[in-house]
Amino acid sequence: MTNSKRRKGLTVASALLGGVLVLSACSGGDDNASGSDGGDTSQSKVDEAAAKKTSAAQIKITPEDGTDNASINNSAAVTVSKGTLTEVTMTTAEGAAVEGEISADKTSWKPSAQLERSTTYKVAVTAKDSKGLEAHENASFTTVSPNNSFLGYFTPEDGSTVGVGMPVSINFDKSITNKAAVQKGITVSATSGQEVVCHWFNDTRMDCRPDEYWKGGSTVTLKMALDGVEGAEGVYGVQEKTVTFKIGRNQISYVDAKTKQMKVTQDGKTIKTIPISAGSPENKTYEGIMVMSEKFKETRMNGATVGFTDDDGKGEYDIKDVPHAIRLSSSGTFIHGNYWGAKSIFGSVNTSHGCVGLSDTKGANDKGTAGYWFYNNSIVGDVVIVQNTGDKTIAPDNGLNGWNMDWAQWKAGSAV
Repeated sequence: MTNSKRRKGLTVASALLGGVLVLSACSGGDDNASGSDGGDTSQSKVDEAAAKKTSAAQIKITPEDGTDNASINNSAAVTVSKGTLTEVTMTTAEGAAVEGEISADKTSWKPSAQLERSTTYKVAVTAKDSKGLEAHENASFTTVSPNNSFLGYFTPEDGSTVGVGMPVSINFDKSITNKAAVQKGITVSATSGQEVVCHWFNDTRMDCRPDEYWKGGSTVTLKMALDGVEGAEGVYGVQEKTVTFKIGRNQISYVDAKTKQMKVTQDGKTIKTIPISAGSPENKTYEGIMVMSEKFKETRMNGATVGFTDDDGKGEYDIKDVPHAIRLSSSGTFIHGNYWGAKSIFGSVNTSHGCVGLSDTKGANDKGTAGYWFYNNSIVGDVVIVQNTGDKTIAPDNGLNGWNMDWAQWKAGSAV
């Protein structure tokens, strides 16, 4: 063999030997390994040791970290499984603490009060498992903004006693385009068993009532389950509320502008007849069924606010202490005491600008007047039916006066 051939052979052998050496270096097997996979237990031992030091407690924070438009009602919560809570802190982004309480079994936590809108909250939680090993979890979320949420302002008030004509009236602070979803989140029921239907007057107002007046002595419950309900695109409800009110005795008063008398009835029986003065021929009083919505012992009535500003001054008025005023419409129809008119007009002539006037005394303290008696024997929700004025029937949405719409029309305004 020549020297050159010998050098080539050595080169090949070195390459093969190098390959064997590299292969051996990458195999990582032990000295006793055979052709079978013996496995390396060192990593599994490390993992097992780490697992023994990791808590089994599993913490869940709601809403999830990074959530936007979170509800302000019953949305924030902390729970733990396979362990117990030892510490929960919730603060605003500015550091103000939010009060809350861990449950008796130490598996859950909730804030004690409703959250604020447009606020970022931070939550930090510590829990322990049965071996005493700790687990930690943190989250931050932001509640829905006023621009992305809606509220429903309702009447009557919780715990109140009202007359048989009082509807549940809800006015929303945003236009509602998804009326069906919102209406499904609102239920009104009565212990009388009467069917209650809601009617949309427009995009921001929904009233609910039965076919006939509420039964005297019954209790009505309004439930608003609107939390998270999308009332319009990107606009969500935030209310979870239950309201109850009681229906008082059945009092209905009948105003006859032709005879200029008002007959007050309770449970169908006349308890008093009162002389009145309704709207003059130039300023007739609306006809129809009207429901008392507000009461004022004294109030100011300025004709300019309802359009009485004629040049000759005959239509203008501004009385700063009208006694015993009870509102019957949003547009300014009242039944109220009148101390400035002659006593002789009551029962004999219609002189008002559209209201129903009762004889009264300045100061609203004369118990002997018709105005005083009627005011003190009336409650919000009582019904006043005005007849024979020669004017049109009041619009159903002018005040709480949906009773001027028949049942078929009323039901047609439901979104569900």
